[in-house]
Amino acid sequence: MERNRGNSANSAQESSGTDSASVPVIPLPTPDQGQPIQPDDGAGVPVIPLPTPDQGQPIQPDDGAGIPVIPLPNPGEGGPTCPGPGCDSPISPLPTPNPGGPLFPGGIQPLPGGTRYASARFLNAAFGYPAFRIFVGGNPAVSFLSYGSISGYSRVNPGYRTVTVSGTDGYIYMQKTLPFEAGGVFTVAVINRAGGLDLLKIPDICCSPSNNTSNFRVSNLALNSGALDVLLADGRVIYADVRFKETTSYKRIAPGAYEFLFAETNQLPIPAYTDIETLDSAFIGMNPLPSTVASLYMNVRANTNYTVFILQNGQTYNAVGTMVVADR
Repeated sequence: MERNRGNSANSAQESSGTDSASVPVIPLPTPDQGQPIQPDDGAGVPVIPLPTPDQGQPIQPDDGAGIPVIPLPNPGEGGPTCPGPGCDSPISPLPTPNPGGPLFPGGIQPLPGGTRYASARFLNAAFGYPAFRIFVGGNPAVSFLSYGSISGYSRVNPGYRTVTVSGTDGYIYMQKTLPFEAGGVFTVAVINRAGGLDLLKIPDICCSPSNNTSNFRVSNLALNSGALDVLLADGRVIYADVRFKETTSYKRIAPGAYEFLFAETNQLPIPAYTDIETLDSAFIGMNPLPSTVASLYMNVRANTNYTVFILQNGQTYNAVGTMVVADR
């Protein structure tokens, strides 16, 4: 009788083994291993376990394409390795704490003495102050900068640099740290603000003039101004609502004689893509000319980039003037 029961049990086990799945199940790890194994996905692909606690970098699951995922670096390595096989496109690690500044887009590093630099010039737009001396990172950049004057471009090592504005007697009016991207071209304007001075960095890079045309823009550096429109003498609005610390985009302008008016109006500007051309008789008299706060006569030459700076020249509202800078 005992033998019959044993045969019945063996028969039951064989029957159960015939109905079960043929895919093996990976066992869970022992308690001291420290990394659980996820259940099999049913496709026969083993699941990579998590690392042991002393490894310091988890391994991500395979992406199914047979490409291994590179783990994160150990704590002292200082940055991630590159993705993908073969490390064809390495990713630069973050800099160490004191390399001179953060990395810039495009892989440009602010290394002093490198082969790529920024170019900067300085404009004194601070009404009511004497002439300034300018230092960049402790190095002299401009020795004498009176109101309404602009310096030539000088080379600046890329990175975050402290710009110091002082009087000719050595009195320091202000210091401010600005970023200077390698390959960039900038105008740094000293401007008024409520209760003191400030610095405004203006990018100067523009497409080169072509076909004997030029480029034109306006920059409002007058603290006491409203939102000013820039009009032609025939009433067309070139730019609308140019506010304090705002610099417009460049527009292409044909060579010739121009009169520009600066005023507060409710008129709509011409489309942004429209070039600036000399007087058009079709527009003369269509809109009555507004009461202007400033006007400017210009003889535009070919192949030149023009910037018209609006500067404060008095204490009252909209007491402003203009300063033209031409770059060839």
